Amino acid sequence: MTTRLKTALGLLLTGIMLFPVYWMLNVSLTRDQDMRKSPPDLFPAHPTLEGYRAVLDQQLPYLGTSLVIGLGTVALTVALAAPAGYALAKLRPRGGGILSFVLLAAQMIPGIIMAMGFYAIYLQLGLLQSVPGLIVADSTLAVPFAVLIFTAFMSGIPGELLQAAQVDGARALRTFWSVVLPMSRNSVVTVSLFAFLWSWSDFIFASTLAGGGAHEPITLGIYHYIGNNNQQWNAIMATAVVASLPAAVILVLAQRYVAAGVTAGAVKD
Repeated sequence: MTTRLKTALGLLLTGIMLFPVYWMLNVSLTRDQDMRKSPPDLFPAHPTLEGYRAVLDQQLPYLGTSLVIGLGTVALTVALAAPAGYALAKLRPRGGGILSFVLLAAQMIPGIIMAMGFYAIYLQLGLLQSVPGLIVADSTLAVPFAVLIFTAFMSGIPGELLQAAQVDGARALRTFWSVVLPMSRNSVVTVSLFAFLWSWSDFIFASTLAGGGAHEPITLGIYHYIGNNNQQWNAIMATAVVASLPAAVILVLAQRYVAAGVTAGAVKD
């Protein structure tokens, strides 16, 4: 297969995969009266910004709530997973292998089952329809994955560096904070990115634990546009476009760190 043919095939497959993104943008600019045309317009014949005006008028509080939840999930995930990964990789606690298996199995639990469990607990604790409750719930999705990523990355840190820190008088906590964590930048960025994306796109926990409350994330904000007799498709798609921008920007900026963080520990020297 020639280089030009490979390039053309790659462009074709990329176009097919990105077509839903283009169609989302196309519909966000389409007027309501043009929405049911058959066949639909491949380009908006009479583009309108009504959907984006609806976003600015109605969706900014939802976007703000999602941002707070996403950043809170990132902070909690890194705070819990980084020390756990360090302990499993370097301190070798008794039962570490079993714990790693449990973390792997935890990722296989369906989200709806966890949501029902959280609902029963939050009902007793008064955490339903609260931002802290959603942060804790979303972190349960990210922490098992994050611990495995940190463990794999930190296992590759030379033991001589840790021994040198111990010779200088640093204890385990100081060694982790001053030596291990700065060297684990790639894995921190990787974990932070995935934790943010999972919390940003979460719908199951949001609808179960925060539905009808004063602080709802953007996934529920979009859902409010869909009713029995009304589907504001241009507003829905405009909100989806705006909601996709933070995740897309973060992914572009962090991609080189993510590649290094995900493959860490895959090969041994």
